[in-house]
Amino acid sequence: MSDREWWTEQWLDLINSYRFKKRLERGWKYAREGNVLSIEFEGQKVIAQVRGTEAEPYQLSLWLDTFSDEDWKYVTETMSQRAIFSAKLLAGEMPQNIEDVFAVAGQRLFPFNLSDIHSQCSCPDQANPCKHISAVYYMLGDRFSDDPFLLFQLRGRTKQQILTQLRQLRSKGEEDIATVDSGENSPLSNSQSSPYQAAVEKGAVTNSQFSKIQQFWEYNQQLESSLVVIVPPPTTETILDILGPLNLATDADKTSKSASSIEAAMQYLDKVYQDVSQQAVIAALNRGEAD
Repeated sequence: MSDREWWTEQWLDLINSYRFKKRLERGWKYAREGNVLSIEFEGQKVIAQVRGTEAEPYQLSLWLDTFSDEDWKYVTETMSQRAIFSAKLLAGEMPQNIEDVFAVAGQRLFPFNLSDIHSQCSCPDQANPCKHISAVYYMLGDRFSDDPFLLFQLRGRTKQQILTQLRQLRSKGEEDIATVDSGENSPLSNSQSSPYQAAVEKGAVTNSQFSKIQQFWEYNQQLESSLVVIVPPPTTETILDILGPLNLATDADKTSKSASSIEAAMQYLDKVYQDVSQQAVIAALNRGEAD
């Protein structure tokens, strides 16, 4: 069983789907023999040097189509609403169902096939990918394994940009709630005014916003079907999923009644872990992270 991260496996599967296998084999051999001298990420491009038959190494560049600012705004806003997505990214991991977020924006993080990867090489080979480009493809798998954010960078956003925006969006959501609720500490808190009305008096919330708050649960119009997007739910993975089944009974006590009790205990713990994990992630995200 491979110990590579799933996103690295997906990148390698993309490479191995290329129909000209001999060319890939030569590229893999070049990579194993250390002919890829350097790989640098410059903005949204990969710049590499590969040793070939000439005295000077060949110069390569690789890049993907980048997403628009509007697409990235939509993607980061969607990720900020799912605590588990933000938590995994902050931990340097790529969420298993990350493509769900990009699909909502009508985009895809991973290329569909090699033709979606743009590349140039200074070698005389007219075929693309040549063996030098193929070698860099394989080496990029190791780079993505070390830092999954490099794949985001090729799509137009650096790690710092993504994490900064995620923190800002989550902090803004908390501040909006705190601003409205802050009325309970005002001089009007002992009156008959609600916290929201007190917030209006303080100027923290406008009359228009207060009206919208009152009508928050009211909607009498027909939903526009073209505006409704069905989004898959976020993952429910907890520490129990990582640890696997827990043996809570001894060999002498594995009766049907005991098995039923174990199942009930596991269901209870699963619910507890989901609730606790969600709250812990939200608290951690709002603290920010020292650079």
